Amino acid sequence: MGMIKEFQEFAVKGNVVDMAVGIIIGGAFGTIVKSLVSDVIMPPIGKLMGGVDFSDLFINLTDIQYESLAAANEAGAPVIAYGSFINNVISFLIVAFAVFLLVKGINNLKKKEEEAPAAPPEPTKTEVLLEEIRDALKARG
Repeated sequence: MGMIKEFQEFAVKGNVVDMAVGIIIGGAFGTIVKSLVSDVIMPPIGKLMGGVDFSDLFINLTDIQYESLAAANEAGAPVIAYGSFINNVISFLIVAFAVFLLVKGINNLKKKEEEAPAAPPEPTKTEVLLEEIRDALKARG
């Protein structure tokens, strides 16, 4: 029973909702980065390297020759798809850099909040009463 109550408190605090939103946005961001790498970044790099399509680079581990990675995969041949690995590494680096910039920005905002002078706290009822007494005594004398 205690574990269910603890989970309810966790879920109600908004942590689960925040985490779900982060996962959804992260998935969408991953899709965008994958497209950026495979459709925008890698084609010019491949052209500069003599028309190489990185996503189709592979090492065939059989004696049978295949025209493309898709043909080797369709035949069920064991291959090392290092071109896809290169694309995934570049995607990871872009995502890691974006997360780095996000965390750096958040840390800068927190630092600015800490450096900003805090407003003086409101006086307590006791302090207000003492000030009134002081002011009344000054007015008498």
